[in-house]
Amino acid sequence: MPKNEARLNRVNEELKKEISHIIDFELKNSNVTGLISVTKVKITPDLKYAKVYVSILNSKNIKKTMEGLQSSSGFIRSQVAKTVNLRITPELTFVIDDSIEYGARIDSILKQLKK
Repeated sequence: MPKNEARLNRVNEELKKEISHIIDFELKNSNVTGLISVTKVKITPDLKYAKVYVSILNSKNIKKTMEGLQSSSGFIRSQVAKTVNLRITPELTFVIDDSIEYGARIDSILKQLKK
């Protein structure tokens, strides 16, 4: 693993932890509903942009929640800037990650097959 890749992985993990915390405890957007888990963060090598993969459970409206997250990205980014020490704070783009739901669906199919 190249040195830069190791650094990117560390930055990804740090951002993931921090963004999770901000969404859970600091975000006051009424459109953002449900249990939101940041499943992974993928930052570009130049550290300017980051894709934030989120899994949303029990949301009233997933589309509205995603729009709420996107519209709050400036606030989230400014909070990240205060805690994560990077020269440039990356611009955040939120992407829905349905791998958890996909896993649950496969799980239920396997359970049905056992019967």
